[in-house]
Amino acid sequence: MIMKQPDFIDLQNLAAEQFGAKVIYCTDDFFAPVENLLKPGRGIFIADKYTDRGKWMDGWESRRKRTEGHDFCIIKLGAVGRLRGLDIDTNHFLGNHPPYASVEACCLPLDTDVETVLKHEDWDNLVKKVALNPGSQHFIDMYSDYGYTHLKLRIYPDGGVARFKVYGHVQVDWSMYNKESTIDLAAANMGGKAVLCNDMFFSHMQNLIMPNRGINMGDGWETKRNRMLNNRDWVVVKLARAGRINQALIDTCHFKGNYPDTFSLEGVNLPAGTRITDDNVETLEWKEILSKQKLEADQEHYYNDIPTEEIFTHVRLNIYPDGGISRMRLFGNFV
Repeated sequence: MIMKQPDFIDLQNLAAEQFGAKVIYCTDDFFAPVENLLKPGRGIFIADKYTDRGKWMDGWESRRKRTEGHDFCIIKLGAVGRLRGLDIDTNHFLGNHPPYASVEACCLPLDTDVETVLKHEDWDNLVKKVALNPGSQHFIDMYSDYGYTHLKLRIYPDGGVARFKVYGHVQVDWSMYNKESTIDLAAANMGGKAVLCNDMFFSHMQNLIMPNRGINMGDGWETKRNRMLNNRDWVVVKLARAGRINQALIDTCHFKGNYPDTFSLEGVNLPAGTRITDDNVETLEWKEILSKQKLEADQEHYYNDIPTEEIFTHVRLNIYPDGGISRMRLFGNFV
């Protein structure tokens, strides 16, 4: 079953494994591990692949329940978030999908231990029992002004779900920081977002600002090979807060024969609500943060004491002539 893709899927998936989300508890994952719920994509199917417990499935699958009750799991999001939409995906689960599901949420410190989360009683009912179809994405719209950290996905009574995605906006309590605090202003889990690029043929621009180092070459931003003389590829990142950048890290982890030769950084300070588009990106007053710098394969490149007092809301990373960058960190102070 193919459904029209809602607008909210362009927002951050707060329940992505790559974003730092984690399953902290489940009642049963006998056939397929619950951690699969948080992986990218929709899951795959390999016809002849089996394990010692039965058919291999790319999702979370519990055993057939022979007692009263139902299965559930608890997911800790990668950051506190205001939710905008959900996707409960039963892709490839055809005769073994759950007939129904529901979702609850709560807000606790992200480092709360599992036992405390299990004992917590104040859960908001986000999605009442909803019918699920086999092999289908189930998009659920919602608007939340309240920040959540943990979600409980219940399936009735048992079965398999391929992926569970939770789209929304990172909500940062900026009162926890002062203006002298050095933070990664570009980080996705602080609210940074890659908003525009000229090319992301091999891997998505949003990977650039995810937590942790990239796990492989696909976990970065990589453009196609460009044969034009003096080519420049670029990506624009909207910072979590306007601020001054005094340190940068460019990581070419896993990029060995395809890292860019050089890169540069520039920034712009735009009024709130201004959108950068293909039509206006080259007309903006970009100011240099770092001039062209040489890159090496598969390593972190640190740049300290960047000599600028400018305030920026957006930063553009330029690479010459093309290639892949795993991560970009932009450390500084917000204003």
